[in-house]
Amino acid sequence: MPTLTPQPTMSDFQHYVAELEIERNFAQQPVLAKCLLMGEEVGELFKAIRKAEGIATDPHSTVGDIGDELADVFIYVCSLANRYDINLEHAFRQKEEKNKQRTWSTR
Repeated sequence: MPTLTPQPTMSDFQHYVAELEIERNFAQQPVLAKCLLMGEEVGELFKAIRKAEGIATDPHSTVGDIGDELADVFIYVCSLANRYDINLEHAFRQKEEKNKQRTWSTR
């Protein structure tokens, strides 16, 4: 079983997810399947947030913990980045440099 260091870097997380996918036989799942599965996790996250905000949810459905659902989405983000050989930390920093040039409005 893969392990994470006590204070992992983004690269450590990506490597960890890659190892988990091999261990759990998910490494060969196509990108489209990963996207659809991530979409399901985003839906579960939204449901957990609805419950936390006091917005009605189906009383017969299971509602997860916000932290758990965020972690699930993060795992899929790492998985997709790995599929396209994207270093998430580098991508984040590059995108923030672009964002710094934008003018933001609060609408």
